[in-house]
Amino acid sequence: MRLGLRSATHTRAALFFVLGGLVLTLYGYTVNAPAWDFGRLLGVYVAMFFVVAQFISWLAFGQKPTPMILLGGALIVAGGCVVSLSK
Repeated sequence: MRLGLRSATHTRAALFFVLGGLVLTLYGYTVNAPAWDFGRLLGVYVAMFFVVAQFISWLAFGQKPTPMILLGGALIVAGGCVVSLSK
């Protein structure tokens, strides 16, 4: 059973709608509450966005990442680590 947005039931669509709203609320709070260094935050954000997007793509839509996507993603995550750990 796939948990995609194109599901036939209205209940599942409503659940995804509410879940999306909660995620956006938590994201907005996390980004705006503390005093972040914007450059470092952006590096970590891009890396985390890639990882979460691939995870959702795999679980919700059944699209496994190809080896080239994983290689590119490893470079993105490595770049995020460099940006966040640099002084």
